[in-house]
Amino acid sequence: MRRLGVAIGMAAVLVASGAACGGAGSDSADGRPQVVASFYPLFEAAQRVGGDLVQVRNLTPAGSEPHDLELSSRQVDRIEDATVVLFLGRGFQPALEKATERAKGLKVDVLGDGSALRPAPAGDDRLEVDPHVWLDPAEFKAIVGRVATALSDADPANRAAYEANAGAYVRELDDLDASFTAGLATCARRTVVTSHAAFGYLTARYGLSQAAIAGLEPESEPSPQRLADLTAKVRADGTTTVFYETLVSPKVAESLAREAGVRTAVLDPLEGLSQDDAEAGRTYVSAMRENLAAIRLALGCR
Repeated sequence: MRRLGVAIGMAAVLVASGAACGGAGSDSADGRPQVVASFYPLFEAAQRVGGDLVQVRNLTPAGSEPHDLELSSRQVDRIEDATVVLFLGRGFQPALEKATERAKGLKVDVLGDGSALRPAPAGDDRLEVDPHVWLDPAEFKAIVGRVATALSDADPANRAAYEANAGAYVRELDDLDASFTAGLATCARRTVVTSHAAFGYLTARYGLSQAAIAGLEPESEPSPQRLADLTAKVRADGTTTVFYETLVSPKVAESLAREAGVRTAVLDPLEGLSQDDAEAGRTYVSAMRENLAAIRLALGCR
């Protein structure tokens, strides 16, 4: 799966992921660039682009919800000393974003200039924009490109390898994008009902709409009126499925589904893999293909 010019094994990724998520271990003494990634999608992108040429640590532990990540003093030290710090800005992880001010190395907000960002839904007070760009495979390709540029700038002697690795990964993302385009072209329904508003980029990319119970932050509480309105919409639209997530409580989604007489299913926002997922070799692409299958079933796609 991983490539360094040609390929490196998944086992190396799982070892690195385990060390990263556990927060244990010391900095490598072998001279490789030290990369810290703020949460799972950036960790995988750095692993795929960097391969064996870099050491990557994920600052969000396996199975943890990253929005309100609190950093240990050791993690702050790692940010300060890293060769490259990869993070998602615009208030997605405020404590981490604040800690990047101490970084001595190259710090990269993978959201770029923000030109592709969607505004936050009405009622979201803390965030001005929707940061969930990684759930659109086309936008995630842009993130991979920024990671490749960052690693190349930090380690120009290995630029060719980083660019080759990024190219291989982008081709996988192109295939994923094509699968979503074809798989969601003809569906009986076009609205995806989700527990929180993480899927705006994904649904917009493929001509769908998102109806979210909560806002951009998964722990935010919907109002009784919001639940009543959404229950009525689910019934009126013939919706079959309310999606919930693995890293937050499904109780509100289950309550809405019971009230509306529909089923629930998992739609993964890929904010963090569980330890079991990591050990099983689950990846961004495999998880997104699971999301595609779940959406197709829910929407009655042919």
